Amino acid sequence: MYDDTCRFLAEHFSADFASWLLGAPIALTEIEPSELSLEPIRADALILLQSEATILHLEFQTRPKTDIPFRMLDYRVRSHRRYPRKTMRQVVIYLQATGSELARETQFSLENTTHNFEVIRLWEQPAETFLQYPGLLPFATLGQSTSATTTLRQVAQNIDQIADPTAKANLAAASAILAGLKLEEAMIYRLLRRDIMQESTVYQSIKREGELQGEARGEAKKQREIALNLLRNNSPLQFISDITGMSLEAVQQLKQEIDA
Repeated sequence: MYDDTCRFLAEHFSADFASWLLGAPIALTEIEPSELSLEPIRADALILLQSEATILHLEFQTRPKTDIPFRMLDYRVRSHRRYPRKTMRQVVIYLQATGSELARETQFSLENTTHNFEVIRLWEQPAETFLQYPGLLPFATLGQSTSATTTLRQVAQNIDQIADPTAKANLAAASAILAGLKLEEAMIYRLLRRDIMQESTVYQSIKREGELQGEARGEAKKQREIALNLLRNNSPLQFISDITGMSLEAVQQLKQEIDA
């Protein structure tokens, strides 16, 4: 949810991200990760934006992961192969405060190979930085301030001044989602108008994702009940797997639970 929200912001407010990270409101367009390789690559937490001369590679992470340094090298090499004349700025943006040293790693090393990249820990960045650009407003509450509640109140005031209703709704929804990493839901909805957020693309996308997950859980429960009935009637395990769509291993595990 947080990754998707950040990717949405970077895609729809790329000029604001360029102003923040590249120092100028450069027009950027998205690069599909599939363009960099014929092999599938994991793309749930990243977005690649390009101008005529530069590629901006952003990785959004709620918590540190051990494979991040290698991923940065991997994408740098893939990008160079596809766009050999373009420079590249790579930034890992950590959303939630952590004491892990992984959030401070800025280099990948392997024998004679060394690759450097940048890391931004939002909780160390002044919240005022994000209040300067509409597309960065959702990050402000996660920034450094004396009061996250006061900052979110300022975010809400700035959003209210946005004329475009679509942008207003999307930024309100994104601000609410990311503020959830730091504030209680009741406080968030006290400051941000829920009716505006419900009209946003971000809100509708996450709502639909939740519905799909609910449907999947319901279907899984139904499959389990059918499998249990068939097991009690001593039906063959492979038959149960074929009927329910459950894996044979899952059916075997269920049988062990019954027999225990």
